[in-house]
Amino acid sequence: MANLDTIAFILGALTAGGGLTGYIRTGSVPSVAAGTTVGALYILGALRLRARSPYGVELGLLASLVLAGSSIPRALKTGKPLPIGLSVLASFGLLAFGSGWSGRVR
Repeated sequence: MANLDTIAFILGALTAGGGLTGYIRTGSVPSVAAGTTVGALYILGALRLRARSPYGVELGLLASLVLAGSSIPRALKTGKPLPIGLSVLASFGLLAFGSGWSGRVR
């Protein structure tokens, strides 16, 4: 598996880019706000991980929890591809950062 900082940068770019794309395609302000906020959390976590500063893993885990909390219920309710894709990203982030966090807690 890739380093956690690389994973966080990729997830940050995907979520921020997705939010911007949603705004461009539909004019959805909530899409751009949510996407860039979650993306910023991931990217901030990645920068902290790369600098070996505290709370990088926790920021990635927080971003994944926020993304999962908003996308998984929508994916289950609508079955549409976008919420399902976001749910997959969130689940991957939860697995990666949850594993990183549990390894540090012990």
